[in-house]
Amino acid sequence: MTVSPSTAASPLAPEWLQVPADLNALQEPMWAGSAVRSGSGALTVGGVDVQELKEQFGTPLFVMDEADFRSRARAFKDSFDAAFADICGGVDVYYAGKSFLCTAVVKWVEEEGLRLDTASGGELAVAARAGMPGERVALHGNNKSDAELNRALDMGLGRVVVDSLDELARVGAIAQARGEQAKVMLRLTPGVHAHTHEFIATAHEDQKFGLSMAADTTDEAGVSAAEEAVAVAAANPGIELLGLHCHIGSQIFEPDGFELAAEKLLRFLAAMQEKYSITMPELDLGGGYGIAYTPVDTPRPATEIANAMAAVVRSTCAELGIDSPRISIEPGRAIVGSTTFTLYEVGTLKTVRVDAPGASGDGDAGNNVTYPRRYVSVDGGMSDNARPVLYDADYSAVLASRTSTAAPQLSRVVGKHCESGDIVVRDVYLPEDVAAGDLLAVPGTGAYCWALSSNYNYLARPGVVAVRDGSARLIVRGETEEDLLNRDMGA
Repeated sequence: MTVSPSTAASPLAPEWLQVPADLNALQEPMWAGSAVRSGSGALTVGGVDVQELKEQFGTPLFVMDEADFRSRARAFKDSFDAAFADICGGVDVYYAGKSFLCTAVVKWVEEEGLRLDTASGGELAVAARAGMPGERVALHGNNKSDAELNRALDMGLGRVVVDSLDELARVGAIAQARGEQAKVMLRLTPGVHAHTHEFIATAHEDQKFGLSMAADTTDEAGVSAAEEAVAVAAANPGIELLGLHCHIGSQIFEPDGFELAAEKLLRFLAAMQEKYSITMPELDLGGGYGIAYTPVDTPRPATEIANAMAAVVRSTCAELGIDSPRISIEPGRAIVGSTTFTLYEVGTLKTVRVDAPGASGDGDAGNNVTYPRRYVSVDGGMSDNARPVLYDADYSAVLASRTSTAAPQLSRVVGKHCESGDIVVRDVYLPEDVAAGDLLAVPGTGAYCWALSSNYNYLARPGVVAVRDGSARLIVRGETEEDLLNRDMGA
């Protein structure tokens, strides 16, 4: 027995996925502010029709709303400055370049009054190419090379965030050998549980990042790695100790983790300043603020995040009787994620019949109730969005080249790679009449999609287009097969 598609929810769909009342609607807040349907029904962003983008640049294609990026960046800067004005005179907002980075974006970041957080020598090179002043740049990483540390000093970086005692010693030695001081922040793991995927939760003890704040039970004095690092840094002539840093994870919606981390670090900072008679003028509370990938995601506005964090910093500093350090934060995904969608062209379609959840499969197969799941193949896949296979990340999708009055059908958007896990959108309702040649748009792909892209199966990585005021321009050129073959040195 089989059941045909209808307007009823499919038993194969996850509980959170509802049948949309309107399959043509662009549900906020997954989309950039300028994303609308044109009179013809096609998706437009920044005043540019997706058909025009496909004809000019091809697919797959990352499409970024420049004005939306700038607006989100300003919202973080303005909201945090206002919330912290009476506490520490404002906040330094570092855009987390690992989410998405190119020279155009670095220039937007600087023009909107933000700073830049990098995590490798390559990201430093982008910052330098874009002309970002070194004092407005930070360098992260758990395994920085000597070459990267020397580049940081050459550029006069405003901060190097140190992850371990071993790295702390190397930074100090390199700076001393140059007759300089490195501006250092210590990354601590405060042991705060973040409600997110285990691979992007970064404040627990059993992972590669940071210096533990937990007491070392093998040390007679019970001194934590974090405290040992403070003592070493304060005594090292090659290091200017700016302060402390933490990052509890990514794609987090609940406020409690950020608030608890802020309180723990302030208490630790106050204790270390008193014990070692030093001043640490800065405290970085990281990023990790979530965005909407699906209709059920509920991201917090920048103002709400800022006010909640300011309240904790204000009250904790008052309780401790200390002046607040200068606060900094590192939003990346929350700025760039929703500014961008990926545009794909539909190719092969097929529908399979799947047993109802909980069916045993025993007995007469003809009597089993099965439900349809349609596979919609597109011309990209895990090479331009690795997050579903890495983190079980959920996305959404819409028919972008036109509107449709057809009934909804539960669909799975998949790529063209030789992997069964090559899934772009695991579950989404799309119109029954989606066909080869149609365009699909997957929103929320600005962060960690292009940045994690690969050449698996020798697919060329897509380009990135910025749209604004009715025009589009490439800010990252898509690769060609010739680009890929140029690296092959032959037999």
